Amino acid sequence: MSDSNGFTDKNLSNVVEDLAQTPVNSHQAQQIQQDKNDRRHQDALNHDKSTDLKHFKS
Repeated sequence: MSDSNGFTDKNLSNVVEDLAQTPVNSHQAQQIQQDKNDRRHQDALNHDKSTDLKHFKS
């Protein structure tokens, strides 16, 4: 979990800490699961296929 300079990636370490939580009740478990789903969805959006540029006018 380090970048090219050898420093720890703070964003990645925060995500790992957030996802490593143990829920204390069903509501917190649901919140943690929804957070995981939101992260997956955002990651999918960030890695979506490239835009078809034929539809844009110059």
